[in-house]
Amino acid sequence: KIAPDNIGVIAQRIVDTKVTSSEELESVIGLIMKKALTEPHYCETYADLVFKLKSEMPEFPSESGGKPVTFKSTLLNVTQNEFDQLSRDSLDFTEEEKEGKDKEELDFLRKKRKDRCLANMKFIGHLFLRSLLTARIIGQIIQELAMCGDADKIPAEHILECICELLKSIGFTLDSMPAGKEAIKQVSGRLMDLKQRKDKKGKGLYPMRIQFMIQDLVDTKNAGWKMKSFKAAAKTKEEIRQDAVRDERQQKTDGSEVVIAGQRPAWMTSDAVGGKPAGPGGKPDDGPWMDVPSKSRR
Repeated sequence: KIAPDNIGVIAQRIVDTKVTSSEELESVIGLIMKKALTEPHYCETYADLVFKLKSEMPEFPSESGGKPVTFKSTLLNVTQNEFDQLSRDSLDFTEEEKEGKDKEELDFLRKKRKDRCLANMKFIGHLFLRSLLTARIIGQIIQELAMCGDADKIPAEHILECICELLKSIGFTLDSMPAGKEAIKQVSGRLMDLKQRKDKKGKGLYPMRIQFMIQDLVDTKNAGWKMKSFKAAAKTKEEIRQDAVRDERQQKTDGSEVVIAGQRPAWMTSDAVGGKPAGPGGKPDDGPWMDVPSKSRR
């Protein structure tokens, strides 16, 4: 089972399987994506695994004679395919899908769909924080989800939750980049507009839960992305020990901590001795992954 302490072992086992074709490479990456989406608690850990694998996996000739099929390009295609399959309009089911299922089962499946959407956003965010996706790509994603290009369209509730999930995961880092700052400014304005929208009866278009979520995101942004967190992320044994020491020193008993929403992982900062990332890869990044190949949106 994956954990922050055994990323290196798992990565080496994957490398030792000796992937011999682009199809096998896609299968490996598809499995990593599937695991990340079904185990969102470990999204950060799977993103670290991707970071470690990207320089270790082989590349293969393209059937069309173009650029080689690399781990990078394959991951981006898998990621985009998952994003394209995101349920944009509704989490409801067709009559055919409802057949033979009771309300409790449908509610469970609906929640499962939403959880997958949120996990997808979280995983994309952690790829960005590891310099594996650019601010421009992330900007396009949040602007598309918020339907910034068409003010008359109203995104579904779970799409607004996806935007908030993504920005809570990457806000500080994205906001520090010119392209990202502009995208956040536009999307934040769009979210506040949607929050205040009323129907013909004067009732808000979105329930209070969504309105509070949007306001919390904007408040976090205005506070320099500082937020109080109670969520337990997957951590190494050393990180758990450090947290316990910190809580004891601060005499905290509620398990909370003030964090900067959307900082890069600590291991990506240069260490004082060698000037290289001290984290999973142990090597400097070889540059950002630029563009996801263009495909038509649904």
